[in-house]
Order: sequence, then C-alpha cells, then structure tokens
Amino acid sequence: MAGGRPRKPTHLKVVSGTARKHRLNADEPQAATGTPQPPDWLSARATEIFFEACASMERMGTLSLEWGNVIADYASCIEEVEITTGIIEDIGRTYTTTTQSGDTMFRPRPEVAMRSDAMKRAQALRAELGLGPAAKSRVSASKRNEENPFKALG
Repeated sequence: MAGGRPRKPTHLKVVSGTARKHRLNADEPQAATGTPQPPDWLSARATEIFFEACASMERMGTLSLEWGNVIADYASCIEEVEITTGIIEDIGRTYTTTTQSGDTMFRPRPEVAMRSDAMKRAQALRAELGLGPAAKSRVSASKRNEENPFKALG
C-alpha cells in the first residue's frame, strides 16, 4: 500500500493550471461533460445532496457524466452523517452500562463511530471531486459567458 498524498485527478490539474505535459497520461480516457443521473438506490435526501454536489461541480466547470457513481457515494455518506448526527443529538454521545463489579461505566454510542467513519469517507470523496474548501482554492475554471449568444440576432 502506497502512502502519501492521493493523486490529483487530471481534470483538476487542468482547470487549476498545474497540468504538465510530461506528467499526463496521453491515453487517458476523456470524460463526457453533462449532469449524471442519480442511481435508483439513492434515497430522496441523498438525491438532493447528489444534485447539490452536481450544481457545485458545474459552477466550477468540473462536472462530468462519468462521476455519477462517485457523487452518489458522496451523497450517501453525507446523508449517513446527517442521520447519525440526528440520533446523537436526540439520545446523546454516550450511554451508561454496569460493569461486572457493579460500577457504572460510560461508553460512546456506536453512532459516534459510524458518523466519524462516514465523515472520513465523505471528506475523501469531497477532495476527489474537488468539492472541499482546499480543493476549491486549487481549482480555477474559466468564467462562463453570461451574455445571450442570440442577442445579436434580434
């Protein structure tokens, strides 16, 4: 298993201006632009998160049809964070149990570890998709032309 920083996706290197010809794979497949459709297995809330992520990526110029499954995984992780956070807020971070000697012991709720795991997975996916604050600061996409292209025709 290799250590260190994960590789930056080529599309992020290109839009951030750090792509160097000698470091790029000339045979790398090109991703089609467009908005992917969420998979059927996503819940209604995760589907909302999916489209929010797509909108952010589109504004940055990094959205592709090819990233649908990764965006779905990210949306599912964020939903899991929301669900476990709700449970923790309702019933607390710890519970009490009695030891064999009769003492009271405080233990962390399983949802705390579940949330932490989901947050770690979401953070990794967020970085891979270029959605985190640090990733956004490294990406510079070209400005969109907001002018109406049909204005001159009328």
